[in-house]
Amino acid sequence: MPRITAPTVAEHREAQERALLDAARAVLAEGATEIPGFAEVAARAGLARSSMYQYFRSRQHLLTALIEDAFPRWSERVEAAMAEAGAPDQRVLAYVRANLDLVADGEHAIAAAIASIAPRDVIAESSAAMHRQLIAPLAAALAELGAQDPAAMADLINAVVHAATRQLEKGADVAAVRQHTEELIAPYVERAAARGIPTNSGNNTP
Repeated sequence: MPRITAPTVAEHREAQERALLDAARAVLAEGATEIPGFAEVAARAGLARSSMYQYFRSRQHLLTALIEDAFPRWSERVEAAMAEAGAPDQRVLAYVRANLDLVADGEHAIAAAIASIAPRDVIAESSAAMHRQLIAPLAAALAELGAQDPAAMADLINAVVHAATRQLEKGADVAAVRQHTEELIAPYVERAAARGIPTNSGNNTP
């Protein structure tokens, strides 16, 4: 029987599965062109190959688990950064910074590797869901700033972020790319914040 390294069996299993997923993510980050093999993943996690079958029935099952792990991880990190920022103008800038930080940390490379391996319909569905989840708080912040078309403005900001992402993937300096991106977006949100959040002039209720 394997040695339990956590207070409970459930926590032990969760920790082991997390270790295996992180090992598989490391393989993907190095530019893997196929689903990571069980032997390689287990070795990186410091576990026996047979341990893989306790958590994943097949390499396809491992890929599904990686997809289910990667996309929510990205969304949650961006949403957390925005929630901490407070004011709507700062939430927009936090959105930009968090996305670029994720790219710099290698998360985009992992997502790109998954996208190149997984079936197109699966990736399309997961990507669309993540896009909707990311756009919602960004559009909400832009609406608070008085944007006439928050969704369209959110798409434009995303276009700038995607261009910055391509620069980072080509090896550009992270600090420089982040500075240039904020120089494009910050003036808009700062002007919008200075104008004040629009109110209904006909409503005098405090």
